[in-house]
Amino acid sequence: MSLTRSAADFAALISRARDFITHEVIPREDLRMAHDVDAVDQLTTGLRARAVALGLGSPRLAVQDGGLGLSWEECCAYLEEAGRSYLGPASLQCAAPGQPDIAALDQLANPQQRARYLAPLTKGTMRSCFAMTEPPPGVGSDPRMLSTRARRDGQDWVIDGHKWFASNGARADVAILVARSDGGPSCFLVDTNNPGFQVVRNVPTMEPFGHGGHAEIRLVNCRVGPDALLGEEGRGLDYAQLRLEGARLFHCMRFIGLASRAMGLAQDYAAQRESHGARLSEHQMVQAMVADAHIELYAARLMTLDTARRLDRGESIRHESSMAKVFVAEAVNRVADSAVQITGALGISEDLPLSMILRTLRPFRIYDGASEVHRSAIAKRVFKHQLRA
Repeated sequence: MSLTRSAADFAALISRARDFITHEVIPREDLRMAHDVDAVDQLTTGLRARAVALGLGSPRLAVQDGGLGLSWEECCAYLEEAGRSYLGPASLQCAAPGQPDIAALDQLANPQQRARYLAPLTKGTMRSCFAMTEPPPGVGSDPRMLSTRARRDGQDWVIDGHKWFASNGARADVAILVARSDGGPSCFLVDTNNPGFQVVRNVPTMEPFGHGGHAEIRLVNCRVGPDALLGEEGRGLDYAQLRLEGARLFHCMRFIGLASRAMGLAQDYAAQRESHGARLSEHQMVQAMVADAHIELYAARLMTLDTARRLDRGESIRHESSMAKVFVAEAVNRVADSAVQITGALGISEDLPLSMILRTLRPFRIYDGASEVHRSAIAKRVFKHQLRA
């Protein structure tokens, strides 16, 4: 809990967030606009203004900068409320990739970069994307395959390469871009209006309500100044990991909220739908699915909360965030899948939002590191450091 915020004040904040999502955001969801990036953007812009008027906004941003100044522990409850709606995170200024980009810049940007990029990003007058992933044979789960190159030309840098699945890339004003220089993988801040920065297309994906899309980008003789280098040359992968640790945790918080909503809808349906002479809620196989969902969400919340508290204490969460990411990503998918199963044909229709919730949650097993890659990394750390379960 924040040292300057009472438990009563925090409870009131969460209540306001819950009411806002329930009564103003969820009713504005229109499944027909699920893949209309422009319509979603326009809608969430209006909702964001309404949220600010209600004293709701960016959770991690300092109060003096217009945010809520929440601790990581407090974010668990706030982002779960935001995550109950597809539109909630963007409306409450805690959607990816903007929030983790801001967090990374807050730690890495020099004074000039803070003024040029961080300040407008925190005010919402500028948008960012994170560009690391590349088409084959470039980098995916293996960072050693990074192929985008950055070479020095006098005082400038010239970047050439090919990126894709840069979330929010279709709307971004600046990209945090990872490229390989002579000193090793490095991060650069690249304005998207740079003539050498070309958005090829917005890559279609299965997930609905994708804020800003997932851009494919080509960098052709993209010239940037010496001030474009973020942090130290050669430390780009360290910085990417720093950004991802918080991003994974935020994803866990948001998606717990969405999975919880899915199971709530399934429970409501099971409580009134009759089959074989009894309500679905009275059938033991349905009861088992509901019980397992509650057990998994309980465990997911506790893992996320423990990792958040470690982050508040200034501890490294590389190991814990990997474990939490794998568990939560798979748990919320199981919960949403059970919700669809309980509701039957209605669940796979778009008369309920369950099928789109399932499509929203499925990519989390891939985003921010595939489950299989995390499992491998977890096991390697266990054997290297002789960790005990």
